[in-house]
Amino acid sequence: MLDGLTEYCTEALAEHGCPSVSVAVAERGAVVLAAAYGAADVATGRPATPDTAYGLASVTKPMTATAVCHAADEGLLDLDAPVPLPGADHRPAAPTVRQLLQHRGGLGPYYAWDYGDGERVPDPDRYTVPFRTPGTGFGYANLGYRLLGRLLERATGQDLATCVRERVFAPLGLTGCHLGRTYPGPAPSALRYSSGGRVYPDYGCGHPGATLGWAPAGELALFAQSYDRLLKPETAAAVRQALPVNEHLGYGLGWCLSSGDGPLVQSHGGGGPGVAAMTLVIPERALSVAVLTNSTDKAARDAILRHVLAELAPDCTTESITPVTPDPPRPMTLPEGAWTGRISAPEREVPVTLRVLPDRRAELRLADTSATAPADASEAWDLRAAFPLQLPTADARINSPELVLNLSLVEGALTGVAHACKNGDAEGRLGNFLSHPCRLEPA
Repeated sequence: MLDGLTEYCTEALAEHGCPSVSVAVAERGAVVLAAAYGAADVATGRPATPDTAYGLASVTKPMTATAVCHAADEGLLDLDAPVPLPGADHRPAAPTVRQLLQHRGGLGPYYAWDYGDGERVPDPDRYTVPFRTPGTGFGYANLGYRLLGRLLERATGQDLATCVRERVFAPLGLTGCHLGRTYPGPAPSALRYSSGGRVYPDYGCGHPGATLGWAPAGELALFAQSYDRLLKPETAAAVRQALPVNEHLGYGLGWCLSSGDGPLVQSHGGGGPGVAAMTLVIPERALSVAVLTNSTDKAARDAILRHVLAELAPDCTTESITPVTPDPPRPMTLPEGAWTGRISAPEREVPVTLRVLPDRRAELRLADTSATAPADASEAWDLRAAFPLQLPTADARINSPELVLNLSLVEGALTGVAHACKNGDAEGRLGNFLSHPCRLEPA
């Protein structure tokens, strides 16, 4: 199986500057290939091995989703019960547990890291506000899984790490899997590196059920093809009832699911500070794959995954495992002119002025600072632009030096979202991604 894997992985790691990779294949409940290449710790030269645990980032979500579904089977919670949003001032409709699992709870994108240096966003609940009516569209939301983790803790009386360990990992015999800021063993873990080669410290976040999983590749591959043994048949079937994200796949209860021709492919990827992970399973073949790397840059992970699938499942395409929401660009047609309004940050309203300029450019002014940037539009938005401006709030000053606007013209006003963020981590730490409602009127 996979002749030439060693050479290919070695070349891919070198080409993309990735410290290490762990690859595993499981078939019919047994790991049939487990291999690792490169360094789990560059400074000491400690090699990666098949037992090395890697951070999983968003591959944590199927694990949390399994625990939620298991608790529902026990009658501890109801998949269709509403979950109040702690950060919402107005609650016309609360999302259900099922909608949060499907990323259809109406929440905005968010991530924020605690690197142990005292600089962290103090209260993620303030960002748990609706950007759309629950159930009306797909919006990938770590904060939804934050709510699910807290719901599990209330329903079971256990902290989230214990709940997932006792209800998911232990019954499946996955002794190397863990959920938490620090990996406790039994085997060593891979250190996590920025795309520029800087090692990350152990870090936490306010959305652990979305992000803070750990696993060796072999155990992750086993989880992907065995989690449904823990669930009632009707619940396992509900996990695979996916609402469409694009023409190639949908999102079920914690998993991406392919659609169209070919076998059903169930998958989830993850990316974060020093993490690029992917697992997938083809249920009708009882075949699963896991590819784990310890770099923020996903290029090595993606190349190695394509190489593995080209031999094991050539009918499994990249499009069938990547949940990209289609939003094709188009020319911006907003007339030249000025707009004024506010960005609604948790700590205060921030006044802003946006000026649409000739040649598809826009100028944004915050207080006494301004910047000009290219602007375009898309199927979903009438204006999109990224400005090298920092939102003047305490949260944004932590590690979000840029401001991205996505706005639609609705009844004479530009409404949408302003993201305080950072582009990449080549020079150091991955920044936070904070979403804020934004509304502008003609000046």
